Amino acid sequence: MSSISYLNGTFLPASEARISPLDRGFIFGDGIYEVIPAYGSKLFRLDEHLKRLDDNLAAVRIKQPLTNAEWKSVLNEIVTRNQPIHGDEQSIYLQVTRGVAARDHGFPDDHVTPTLFIMSTALKPLPASIAEQGVAAITHEDIRWKNCHIKSISLLGNILLRQHAYDDEAVEAVLIRDGEVTEGAASNLFAVIDSELITPPKGPLLLPGITRDLILELAQQHNIPAREASITPAQLINADEAWLTSSTKEILPVTMLDGAPVGNGKPGALWQQMMQHYQAYKQQLRNM
Repeated sequence: MSSISYLNGTFLPASEARISPLDRGFIFGDGIYEVIPAYGSKLFRLDEHLKRLDDNLAAVRIKQPLTNAEWKSVLNEIVTRNQPIHGDEQSIYLQVTRGVAARDHGFPDDHVTPTLFIMSTALKPLPASIAEQGVAAITHEDIRWKNCHIKSISLLGNILLRQHAYDDEAVEAVLIRDGEVTEGAASNLFAVIDSELITPPKGPLLLPGITRDLILELAQQHNIPAREASITPAQLINADEAWLTSSTKEILPVTMLDGAPVGNGKPGALWQQMMQHYQAYKQQLRNM
C-alpha cells in the first residue's frame, strides 16, 4: 500500500505525486523544508516547527502557502491517513518551493504559486546497540554556504559531508569553520566539558534545531548545568561526552571521533540521564 501524500491541496498516493520539471525546487533547489516526528500520532513540537518554517520562508522570500491553522489541519490529516500504513510513529516531511516558472535566476513574477508537498514515512526506533556502543563520527571542514540557519532544500554540501562520514564508516561529519565546531552535516552538536553541557550558540552558521532547544529546556528543568558557547576542536576531542541531535535521530552518543575514543569510549552518564528525560517528554506527548 502506497503512503498518502499531499500535493498542492490534494491528498493522493505518494507514488502518484507529480511536479513540473520547471519547478524551481527541481531546477534550483529553491525551497524550504521541515521534518516533524509524530509519536502516538501526536506531532512533536509542532508550533516550534511551524515557527521555524515561517521564519525560513520569510528569509528566502517565498510566500507562505497556508495559515497556521491550515498547516496544523493538513499535517494532522497526513498522520491520520498514514496510520494504517506506518502506524502511530511517523516522520513527516514537508517542502515548499517557489513554484513553477521559466528558468531564470531572478525571482519570478508574484503570480507564481508556491509548490507544497508533504509525505510520511515510518519512524523506526533507534537500534538498541546505540545505548551500549554509541556511534562514530569524523570531523571535517565546513564546506557549506554561510546561511546554514536556513533549512534550504539545497543540501548538496550536506550530502557530500555525510558521504565523507559514511566512507570512513562513521554516521556523521562534525563540521569545523574558522577554528570552531559548528554542528553535524544533518544534526546539532553537544559536548560535556568539565561536567557542563555545552552547545554552539545560534547564528548563521548552524541550524536552530528543535531537538537542540528541547534538550536545553530539559537541562534547565532538571538542574543540569548547560549553556551555549563556542567549542574548539581541541575541546571536543578532550570532552567527556559528545552528542548529535536531530528530530528523527533524537540524541546520539558519539563514542568515537576520528578513530579515537570520546571519554571512555562508551555512552556517558549524562547522555543516559538526558535520554530518560527525553523519552519521558515523548511519552507525555503520546498521552495527551
